[in-house]
Amino acid sequence: MLNEEFAHFVKPVNPPEQNFLVADQLFSRRISTVEVRELVTCPGSEPIYEVARRMAAAKVSCLFVTDTDTGAISGYCTDITLRDSVIARQLDAARPVADVAATPLVSISQDAFVYEAILLMFQTKTRYLLVERAGEYVGFLSRNKLLSDLAQSPFMFIQAVKLAQGTRELKRRWQMVPDIVNQLLSRGVKADIVNQVISTVADTIALKVIENVLAELGPAPAKFVFMVLGSEGRQEQTLLTDQDNAIIYEDKANEQRELVREYFLRFATAVSDQLNHIGLHYCSGGFMAKNPKWTHSLSHWKRNYHQWMSESNPETVMQFATFFDCRYLYGEASLMRELQEFLRQELAQPLERFLFFMAKNALQYEPPLTFFRNIRTFAQEGQQVFDLKKAMTPIVDLVRVYALQHQLLPTNTGERLAGLREQGVFNAKETQELLQAYYYLMGMRLQKQARQIINDRTTPTNYLDPTSLTQVEQVTLKEIFKVISDFQLKIKVSFTKSL
Repeated sequence: MLNEEFAHFVKPVNPPEQNFLVADQLFSRRISTVEVRELVTCPGSEPIYEVARRMAAAKVSCLFVTDTDTGAISGYCTDITLRDSVIARQLDAARPVADVAATPLVSISQDAFVYEAILLMFQTKTRYLLVERAGEYVGFLSRNKLLSDLAQSPFMFIQAVKLAQGTRELKRRWQMVPDIVNQLLSRGVKADIVNQVISTVADTIALKVIENVLAELGPAPAKFVFMVLGSEGRQEQTLLTDQDNAIIYEDKANEQRELVREYFLRFATAVSDQLNHIGLHYCSGGFMAKNPKWTHSLSHWKRNYHQWMSESNPETVMQFATFFDCRYLYGEASLMRELQEFLRQELAQPLERFLFFMAKNALQYEPPLTFFRNIRTFAQEGQQVFDLKKAMTPIVDLVRVYALQHQLLPTNTGERLAGLREQGVFNAKETQELLQAYYYLMGMRLQKQARQIINDRTTPTNYLDPTSLTQVEQVTLKEIFKVISDFQLKIKVSFTKSL
């Protein structure tokens, strides 16, 4: 309780209004406005017992270790490092701290927002984050201290998910997500941030399930990566979400190949079944690691991507576009990096045919706008509606095409647009129009789904009745559909004439 980092957990709880105010500030406040903790460092040659003394004297639970030759920070030592790597292993405390220093180092710019720092901590499973200014480390952030300041924010909820015991509690936590989404949107939090919160909760649940299954089945017989695809891979999940995942495992000798494959299919089935029970339902298209088609060795995955790009046709491009939105979730990150490097090299080749069919796929869904600028609808359960997901699909698809053409490998639509803006593919006005269009539709979609779950007690859908909207909302939608139509025209000019 005397330690500043932990004392926050026992200080008086703020009244609810103040809690919400603190939580709201997280989405507009930059790290540069937060008081970061001063770095306590020591050279890697320092004895472990001396490091423990330094930590006690400075009242810190994390000390950063520097390279003896260069002086650059190379790792860190925490109270958990001392417990697990020294005391539990009965290691000689006179040994140099470099022998037990933890890696990798995770850092963030002081210009980033506070919420980005917390999400990064959860995504990288680190308790400490170095803060950078102009390429230099100026201090660090502690997850415990940040979380204790958040009170009723969604980040405390993510921490609760992380600490959940068993699938029953995970299921209960997932059922609480619509309420959190509704609160965030009603308080004006941007749709892209809400997407990240949903995705981080889903990631945290998946990681807990993966770790539980590994504990049940025993250690994996080979290095592997569990990756997520589609909207989950883009970190653009909504409340109507299903599983999209796959497994890459390292290449093994022929005599081990079948045993390795058999283990990972059992592992993937157990993970998928538990996620389905929790509420992250099976993918209707079968794009899951439990499907033998999507659990393969690294060399097999390389052949897959090469074939999809070199032998493109309308069917394969439509079917496998989701695999260009893949994101690492768990396992040996070097396998994912190797696959991405292979993908970057493939994208550097002439790929007119592949890009042509990807562009045609992006043109498949037309915005629901009639010749007379009315919203085109269809009948669904006695209402005239349009499909919000299909209205957004052209933006996802066309941005993906440009990103692949320019060898940009981020998967999030907003990050892809930022990269394309930097490369001069889109100007500032085009980028802003696409971002505003996409996230306005996303916000509308999330709000509709949250209310269906909370108020109507029904399964969420992507359908929306335009007559339920205000006049301003209807006009905004029509303008957005016009923006999408204009960008589809740009794709026609850029790609479909190049075959």
